[in-house]
Amino acid sequence: MVNWNSLDSEDKLTELINESYTEPIVIFKHSTSCPISSIAKMRLDQDFKGDAKMFYLDLLAYRNISNKIADTFMINHQSPQVLVIKDGDCIYDESHLNIQAEALKSELV
Repeated sequence: MVNWNSLDSEDKLTELINESYTEPIVIFKHSTSCPISSIAKMRLDQDFKGDAKMFYLDLLAYRNISNKIADTFMINHQSPQVLVIKDGDCIYDESHLNIQAEALKSELV
């Protein structure tokens, strides 16, 4: 089971970007009303093994943070979406049923 940390403010996002210079950060953008998003989260919960810092963004509650992520990293907003932030850049993003634990883990090496 993944130990999710909450991403619930733009200030926290700034902190995570700064932390990414020390270690990669994973952000999972989740829509609690979307069945595909629930499947993607369940897959990560069951299959992801590792000690990466994992952050969960509730899109329904914090859409402004998702918009900030899209603007900051110049990526399209998707839901669900998983991102790896390293050295201040988004080095990996995947969405929908293409979110796979093994592919994510390989980006964290």
